[in-house]
Amino acid sequence: MKVLVFGAGGREHAIITALLRDPAVTEVHAAPGNAGIARVVPVHRIDPSSPEQATGLAEDLDADLVVIGPEAPLVAGVADALREAGIPVFGPDAAAARLESSKAFAKEVMVEAGVPTAEAAVARDLEETRAAMDRFGAPYVIKDDGLAGGKGVVVTEDPAAAEAHAAACFEAGSAVVIEEYLDGPEVSLFVLCDGVHTVPLSPAQDFKRIGDDDAGPNTGGMGAYTPLPWLPEGFTDEVVAAVAQPVVDAMARRATPFVGVLYCGLAVTARGVRVIEFNARFGDPETQAVLARLRTPLGQLLLSAAEGELDPDQKLRWDLRPAVDVVMAAENYPGTPRTGDEITGLADAEQLPDVTVLHAGTAEQPDGVGNTRVVTAGGRVLAVVALGEDLADARARAYAGVEAISWPGEQHRTDIARRAAEGRITIPAP
Repeated sequence: MKVLVFGAGGREHAIITALLRDPAVTEVHAAPGNAGIARVVPVHRIDPSSPEQATGLAEDLDADLVVIGPEAPLVAGVADALREAGIPVFGPDAAAARLESSKAFAKEVMVEAGVPTAEAAVARDLEETRAAMDRFGAPYVIKDDGLAGGKGVVVTEDPAAAEAHAAACFEAGSAVVIEEYLDGPEVSLFVLCDGVHTVPLSPAQDFKRIGDDDAGPNTGGMGAYTPLPWLPEGFTDEVVAAVAQPVVDAMARRATPFVGVLYCGLAVTARGVRVIEFNARFGDPETQAVLARLRTPLGQLLLSAAEGELDPDQKLRWDLRPAVDVVMAAENYPGTPRTGDEITGLADAEQLPDVTVLHAGTAEQPDGVGNTRVVTAGGRVLAVVALGEDLADARARAYAGVEAISWPGEQHRTDIARRAAEGRITIPAP
């Protein structure tokens, strides 16, 4: 099987790493990739959000399967064009990807499917925003209705800050969704879908804010771990039955079948599981931890989904050890990041037992003496992933990898998975 993966981040590096473990996968290509991906598979410098360029490359390579990593190509209709060309693709078409590209649409589908979620209102001006804020009270949850790379949500006790975020969204031409605040720890669950059937992966938890103890602004994600020892038994089956399968059924009734991965962002509240949001692709950085543990061949799984042949009764195989990944970010992230700094210590980190370094915002530059060096080229630069005998061990291994790597201005959180490792996560009592 020859697989083409679109994307340039840590999620795509994790997908490619897992695909290369699949004995049925004979060749992997990436577009556009990054410095780390280019070390392991051929990369192609095209625009993956262009349906014409994406389809042309897949046809030139005679790809047996295309995997679309980021959300932008999905919303741009890349999966539609590939399917029209007869190429199997793992990723929803543009109509189904509205589950991510429009939070208002996602709420509409959840209501239709009877999915438990936060109460919400859509606002298109500040007057409607204030009315909804008065209705739900603080903390205020204000979400950009469109794509925002994981950074379009503000949760605040300050009404002025909430209104300022809403005003910025309106100025950019987007509506906002105002929601009731959900208490309880958050969970990410990836569910593979073939338009009819669903197969869940292992639940994970990510860390969205830039600083320790959830301080500072939201980011695309600063680390993650899996599995979650504090979840109740049967949690995954409950989410599939109450959330994922009803949504897939609703999308099929709408004649927009969902083929790809349905990312269920959840809160485990005193009133039970509630959906925070849906994404139409693998989450980053949860993918890096989840796929590190997956032992069922990934390429065959994704091809089965693309061809409408998922077995909903399939029991996936997992490494029993937990996984932790820590994101290393550039100076000034999540603002405009400083780029072009040389990254040192990559080889030292990669030699550590059970540690893998996955690239995101990296590039290669000539060093002036005939060689190349790896430099920062984005906000989230690397994810250091480790497997361990328990969460504490996995944390220690991941942070040992982080300590081996450096560049000027590098920043990372020091508390990824710490509370879980110490047994300090609790679910609110009913």
